[in-house]
Amino acid sequence: MKYVLVTGGVVSGLGKGVTASSVGVLLKACGFRVTSIKIDPYLNTDAGTMSPFEHGEVFVLDDGGEVDLDLGNYERFLDIKLTRDNNITTGKIYQSVIEKERRGDYLGKTVQVVPHITDAIQAWIERVAQIPVDGKDGPADVCVIELGGTIGDIESMPFIEALGQFSYRVGSGNFCLIHVSLVPVLSVVGEPLSNIVNLHDVPNIWHIPLLLRDQKAHEAILKALNLQGVATEPNFKEWISRTKVHDKFHESVRIAMVGKYTGLSDAYLSVLKALLHASVAHNHKLIVDWVPAEDLEDGTFKENPDAHEAAWGLLKGANGILVPGGFGDRGVQGKILAAKFARENNVPFLGICLGMQIAVIEFARSILGLLDANSTEFDPEAKTPCVLFMPEGSKTHMGGTMRLGSRRTYFQVADCKSAKLYGNASFVDERHRHRYEVNPDMISQFESAGLSFVGKDETGRRMEIIELPGHPFFVGAQFHPEFKSRPGKPSPLFSGLISAACKMSRTVLPTSNGHAKLTNGIHNGHLSVNAHNGNGSKSPNGSINGVHTNGNGLHADGSF
Repeated sequence: MKYVLVTGGVVSGLGKGVTASSVGVLLKACGFRVTSIKIDPYLNTDAGTMSPFEHGEVFVLDDGGEVDLDLGNYERFLDIKLTRDNNITTGKIYQSVIEKERRGDYLGKTVQVVPHITDAIQAWIERVAQIPVDGKDGPADVCVIELGGTIGDIESMPFIEALGQFSYRVGSGNFCLIHVSLVPVLSVVGEPLSNIVNLHDVPNIWHIPLLLRDQKAHEAILKALNLQGVATEPNFKEWISRTKVHDKFHESVRIAMVGKYTGLSDAYLSVLKALLHASVAHNHKLIVDWVPAEDLEDGTFKENPDAHEAAWGLLKGANGILVPGGFGDRGVQGKILAAKFARENNVPFLGICLGMQIAVIEFARSILGLLDANSTEFDPEAKTPCVLFMPEGSKTHMGGTMRLGSRRTYFQVADCKSAKLYGNASFVDERHRHRYEVNPDMISQFESAGLSFVGKDETGRRMEIIELPGHPFFVGAQFHPEFKSRPGKPSPLFSGLISAACKMSRTVLPTSNGHAKLTNGIHNGHLSVNAHNGNGSKSPNGSINGVHTNGNGLHADGSF
């Protein structure tokens, strides 16, 4: 096994994740099987209990692991399926060591950071690196490891020590260090030029692996890993084709994203990527209009009429509406209003997780006349609870207690839109993350009024997909289809939304917000191999590559 470690200096958020993912793509193009590990030095066991404002979206894996969003980047770039153990945290390491101490595994010794914590880190890396992630038998050839944070962080010190020991253990021919930093290259110190790579501004992030190839970064990495004799020339035919096509789009499709965390679009990173994958597949440039759900509500009309008018202008000017997942009651009424607008005006609509649930609530209130219909998440004493807390959930412990990971959905209607989008499959496996579900005792009422539950779990009592027959595209999914979307293989439901939205010829209403093009770039720096100073950074704002957004300072990490 060969190992490539990507570290960062000066400040966090320079582009280590993009660099690590791009290096993986480069090595894969050279004919090697690649796996990835992300190290997050925070004390949390996993990312599941952290607010999106703290750390961006929580990415969910097939095995139910709630992990850092960088693992989503790895999966999208490399088209692999990782496990929860591919995300190492300080919390996981200390928990495993303390459990061993309680069992007496250390034979009465004093348990210390060195050697016990550092040994546990190394053992974890070696074990996880052997797990196949590409659907083939046997371990990968190269494991790319990203160390989160920056060199010098107190919380990172045990990992830095462990990785330093690890590099000596595996040997110089099996370990390569890539450092990402804002520090300029200093010619007076005599650094080898072949190990310094300049990553300049690019139209979209899909150019980054090509920049690495063009500057022969792969040759420096292969030399450090003693792989020159077995590597092939990088094959980027499909990658180049996709990149060039994306840059030449003229027609655009406008999607209104109605959410709670619109102030930090990293909270919806996978949703943005899934929209991008689908729009590229349909040969359209993606425009995302961020609509704060609260601004659609009557309360905002009274307190801030300009914001209310702008939000409704964006919603009415969109070719499609998407309500993503979320938790809590803030902005729920605005999301319900967005679903109502889409339903009544035949605007393509996709609701994900909570987005599906609010579509059900809106239907209950507007069509069934159940004005007090609600979710027990927002009103525990709701008189008409059309969304309920799942019986297997925990109300005392938050972490890891939701319905998580890959679950199977069985199509109930063979010719429904969703089944057709999935290739007329009889079932589909998608990733979940929720505590609440549609009340199964109300399904007959809904279906009698015209709302079709076309996808259910194996018991037939847990609702997975809703559709509104006769509507151009009105679909809700309890699962998160965005987590399995890939470049060149977009999520079927996102593809359906974009396809329907592209057919809309509605007039875009002018708004006070305006629309500004944001592009992602790699700024002023270098990538350095073997710990030389340098930087491969992303935009300080992490702006969306190839995606336009309404000009309110919102952004997303610029990667697949």
